Amino acid sequence: MSLDKVISISGKPGLYKLITQTRGGFVAESLIDNKRISVSMQNNVSVLSEIAIYTLTEEIPLSQVFINIKEKENGEKASVKAKDSKDKLEEYFFNVLPDYDEDRVYASDIKKVIQWYNLLQEHNMLNALVDEVENTSDEEE
Repeated sequence: MSLDKVISISGKPGLYKLITQTRGGFVAESLIDNKRISVSMQNNVSVLSEIAIYTLTEEIPLSQVFINIKEKENGEKASVKAKDSKDKLEEYFFNVLPDYDEDRVYASDIKKVIQWYNLLQEHNMLNALVDEVENTSDEEE
């Protein structure tokens, strides 16, 4: 499953996958507990494929950040926890994305990225992501 079908809903924990569209919004299923919820158009929703992380030179797609973490962790869960100290999180993220913009990427953003990575890894959704990014880069060449 691509990140086009994975969303974050403001005010709700974790990630959700889109199931179907309804007249007033859509139905999403939680990756945490598999419960389905109805989401209206008034909710603030972010599609993961549209999220990018600021670096000093450009914005890096979240999918590339996930791939960097996956390579660093050899496909395992992140070695840091979202509840670790701000310094530890920043040091880890600096290893994953060396030129990230420390002024615009906050510790809370890093926590979310790590939580999301672990959730996607738990559901074996990262392998499809790697294939998808590789296919995109092959098409560009």
